[in-house]
Amino acid sequence: MSKRPVNICSGQFGDLSLEELCRTMKAIGYDGFELAAQSHVDVFRIVNDPAYRDTFRETLANYGMGIGAISGHLMGQCVGDNWDPRLDNFAPAAVKGKPEEIRAWAVEGMKTAAKAAQILGVKVVTCFLGSPIWSMWYSFPQTTPEMVDAGFRRIRELWAPIFDVYDECGVRLALEVHPTEIAFDYWSTKRLLEELDYRPTLGLNFDPSHLLWQGVDPQVFLHDFAPQIYHVHMKDVKLSRDGRSGILGSHIEFGDTRRGWNFVSLGHGDVDFDGIIRELNQMGYHGPLCVEWEDSGMERLFGAKEACEFTRRINFEPSAFSFDAALKAE
Repeated sequence: MSKRPVNICSGQFGDLSLEELCRTMKAIGYDGFELAAQSHVDVFRIVNDPAYRDTFRETLANYGMGIGAISGHLMGQCVGDNWDPRLDNFAPAAVKGKPEEIRAWAVEGMKTAAKAAQILGVKVVTCFLGSPIWSMWYSFPQTTPEMVDAGFRRIRELWAPIFDVYDECGVRLALEVHPTEIAFDYWSTKRLLEELDYRPTLGLNFDPSHLLWQGVDPQVFLHDFAPQIYHVHMKDVKLSRDGRSGILGSHIEFGDTRRGWNFVSLGHGDVDFDGIIRELNQMGYHGPLCVEWEDSGMERLFGAKEACEFTRRINFEPSAFSFDAALKAE
């Protein structure tokens, strides 16, 4: 049984061309990527531009780099969110400031990502879904159950036609459970899956860093949602409970040590990756372990190399026999 590929998310390296990204990450030791749809793979051109498609494939092949997933996070956020000016950062210039035009572009983009993935032989598109009720996470002003019900129904309404395209293409979506999403913790994830009748089209992109600081045990989450785990992020978070810093971030930018938690390079935080690998082994997950490198306090290429080495060290397979098998022999 071969080890799981060790990949890296390309989104944090959006200033590098695909060629430079491949050269850099191959030299560091990565096997492939989760490629960001708006940074390193133009899904519209993959579908509609054979010359671009050929050049894209040739660049990856020249460096022996694979694609474990395509990231549609930013487009997906624009599908389900209520518009505010921040969404303009994710959208093309022609639709900035136009809420329904942004949503229409995002819906078409997510459908096109499925078709691009099918063409490229990629089985998973990772994503956000957005949320029309994220601003209601704290129930003041008072939020009624009917408002929350309407939010979950709206997500189903917006995404069902997109799911149909993924089914037609034989590609699955993996939602990253994350603040600002309709599913941001354990119980909201369970509710979303129930709202969608556990439709196999949508599973989860497991990322422990977003769970731990909220107080959710990543191993429990992984164990309970094992059938829905379609992709795995390797990302760490460091907690700081100094009596001053709360979990909501205090409107302080990432990297500032006054925060109650910060994303850090693998092995520098509080995530129990040994326990996570054991859960992945138990559930039979053989997909990529994809480093999402985010650490505002560390030089990124140093961090990317260190994270690759960390992931390779801990990427152990389950034992083929019981450790006390010899004692049981007659």
